[in-house]
Amino acid sequence: MYTALYRAYRPEVFDEILGQEHIVRILKNQINTDSTSHAYLFCGTRGTGKTTTARILAKGLNCESDGAKPCGTCSVCKGIKDGVFLDVVEIDAASNNGVDNIRELRESVKYPPAVGRKKVYIIDEVHMLSSGAFNALLKTLEEPPEYVTFILATTEPQKLPATILSRCMRLDFKRVPETVLISGMAEICEKRGIKVTEDALRIIAANADGSVRDGLSILDQCISGGDMVINAADVLDFLGASGEETFIELTDMVRHRKTADALVLLDRVLSDGKDVRQFMRDWVNHYRNLLMTKFIKDPQGVINMSFENIDRIRKQSGSIDLADINRGIIEISRTMNEARWSTQPRILLELVIVKLSSEIHPAAVQTQFIQPQQQTAAKPQAAVKPQAFGGAAESAEPQECEKPAAFEEPEKSEPVSFAEEEVKPAEHVPAETPDCDEIWNAVFEDGEAAKGSFYMIGSSGRLTEIGEHHFVVEMSSQLVKDHAEKNRQLLEDLMEKHTGKRRRMELKTAGENPAQSGERSVEEIAR
Repeated sequence: MYTALYRAYRPEVFDEILGQEHIVRILKNQINTDSTSHAYLFCGTRGTGKTTTARILAKGLNCESDGAKPCGTCSVCKGIKDGVFLDVVEIDAASNNGVDNIRELRESVKYPPAVGRKKVYIIDEVHMLSSGAFNALLKTLEEPPEYVTFILATTEPQKLPATILSRCMRLDFKRVPETVLISGMAEICEKRGIKVTEDALRIIAANADGSVRDGLSILDQCISGGDMVINAADVLDFLGASGEETFIELTDMVRHRKTADALVLLDRVLSDGKDVRQFMRDWVNHYRNLLMTKFIKDPQGVINMSFENIDRIRKQSGSIDLADINRGIIEISRTMNEARWSTQPRILLELVIVKLSSEIHPAAVQTQFIQPQQQTAAKPQAAVKPQAFGGAAESAEPQECEKPAAFEEPEKSEPVSFAEEEVKPAEHVPAETPDCDEIWNAVFEDGEAAKGSFYMIGSSGRLTEIGEHHFVVEMSSQLVKDHAEKNRQLLEDLMEKHTGKRRRMELKTAGENPAQSGERSVEEIAR
């Protein structure tokens, strides 16, 4: 029967463990000096070697060799490897998590080892035990017989009671570096006579995310195809991921506002069986690579790609604006978060493509990296002193906020150069106009943190006017306007927080006459 790679190449001695040198050094020294603890807690993400290390420690405690322990060749080591050694007991806490199971364990602890020197109990996924089971284990775990050693393994140590944590020697397993994974998988492929390119191993290691078991499982999947030569394209096919050329082409289409072409390209990619959520992860990673190549001269060690792909990315990065990269990362990341709970992630991905390709070029909008404050002297306005936000203003006349470039007609506005100096206001304007965009962004961030549905209000509305006793918010549709009305209290509270004065909110839709929006009902005035 075929044995999976992660089982066939499971380490049998300490020197074969990958990426956990700090733990290996501690355990080897304790075995050599006969100073092992009565209870261990192995913590770390999946596939980093917790259970494997526990078995090797059990071998070292019972090994019959006179040299380095464990030797891996004596009868005890072979018995533990085959799972037939009586004095090493492995318990799956996920399926044996009751009080009765722990009581049986406590009864068996009373009996001395049948064959070896130490009786070792390995409890995997220990965080799955019930609170009653933990309480039943406490006394035995604190003062076990001298011939008993407990090894607890878990991926979620925060779920363990403090009373359990304080009774164990805790060892944290780190994610295995990609370079170590690549060298280990290359050695396995060489033993099996399989030729695999370095790019293919890099992709596998990147998707393994520090887990040796995950990396070997992906490699096993690629080998199962029957090919004796594995390249990057083969790995991408098995993973359901797309090549870098696809993301370069898609990013160019979005940047040049070719919405239809971008949607057709996405349909072609997904029709080939690519996973939507994996496609999102790879696309946002492409934007991250654009960011890295923009600042790092030699990003080979940071990006983990071939030189050819890095040259392609660097070429695109040189022609794309930093604000465009920033906007792409933020929008795709937000869509990935929403897609976690959606049954239709493809629609969300198509929506973000439309949004990114339909917006004005980032050089003409305010971004999170740089927010230029542009002042104009096209028409005189009544001055509003800074104390207007905290007390009375010199003029009660409402001030219309400067319209951001994102709401201007493209043919009437020119991209704002971040290197240009600010235009000085006319002499008869003694103070700055209130920065509505900055205030609205601050309100948007606080509102989204307080209430998840606030995203629809912040992204579809804008602050257009701040008066002495009121402020005006323009919404893109009647639906969003109604939603904002339901959140009136929150909006007025946040505006008071960021302006220092309580004001009444007035709502209008895009294109609605401000005079009409000012005609409020008796109920609104009373409120």
